Amino acid sequence: MKTAVVLFNLGGPDSPEAVKPFLFNLFNDPAILRMPGPFRWLLARLIAARRAPVARAIYAELGGKSPIIEETENQAQALDTALRDDTDSYKTFIAMRYWHPQSAETAAAVRDWGAERVILLPLYPQYSTTTTGSSLTAWRQAARHVGLDVPMSAVCCYFTHADFVAAHAGMIAETLSDMDRDNTRVLFSAHGLPEKIVKDGDPYQWQVEQTVAAVIGAMDQAVDYRICYQSRVGPMAWIGPSTDAEIEQAGHEGKNLVVVPVAFVSEHSETLVELDIEYSRLASAAGVSDYRRTPALGTNARFIKALATVVRSAPAQGIRPGGPGICSQEWRCCALKAGGNIG
Repeated sequence: MKTAVVLFNLGGPDSPEAVKPFLFNLFNDPAILRMPGPFRWLLARLIAARRAPVARAIYAELGGKSPIIEETENQAQALDTALRDDTDSYKTFIAMRYWHPQSAETAAAVRDWGAERVILLPLYPQYSTTTTGSSLTAWRQAARHVGLDVPMSAVCCYFTHADFVAAHAGMIAETLSDMDRDNTRVLFSAHGLPEKIVKDGDPYQWQVEQTVAAVIGAMDQAVDYRICYQSRVGPMAWIGPSTDAEIEQAGHEGKNLVVVPVAFVSEHSETLVELDIEYSRLASAAGVSDYRRTPALGTNARFIKALATVVRSAPAQGIRPGGPGICSQEWRCCALKAGGNIG
């Protein structure tokens, strides 16, 4: 059976000129700014115009564009290689949420390839309505628009999959191997969310906590660790503690730091600039003498093995988690609470 695997990712501008429209697409997403369409459109235009100069300066640190497209393409190629010996004929496509190739382009490519089945696989290990949920909505609309009518299934999350966890644990152990382990703290840094979204039933923060608990459980020695959140924007209250506050606290305590991008699996501005440049400077100013970061999982062999496993175990249709761990009823915005349907 010809099976298309579609990797969902955030996307990023591919030139300085693309920064402003990329930001507009981001903030015009109803999963991000939760207000009526005309007001959201106006506010998205305003935010994009105001933030574009700052964002261009950030992307200038990366050569003027985001590396996330190339990163995701490399992951797609690695996944194709891992699936090559299967009886089904797999081909991996990428669908970016806020810049090209977006879902409409990818759905048309999947249709033209002649796919007989589609598996939707987010490169967001933990489910959120703002990431995987938003991507699923965009895909449904795109598939209908281009007339892609084949069985579809989605992996909503894989936040405690054994190989995903092992990949993180191995990278942390490698980074700690030549550090003063007794005086080093591990910061698991994830993208933040407004508190209101979590209070409304989004399971993301709970799933991040479950990931960290599983990674710590897989370590061969005890470690001092904290969970924290980065990339806050706007005046609303966000989940915490913040990564910058935890870095400053570690400096006050004389701790060395290893920062783990626990919710990012592809390198992009929030790892390469925010964590590596901005927070490294903050750590130095706070008195952290040894500041390191584990790489995003990228094409790590254990991570690609995890993706291949969840593809092979994906249901014929509907939405399922790609590993152990089911959201409780408290998290009513979990993908499965909507009945597990794609269409």
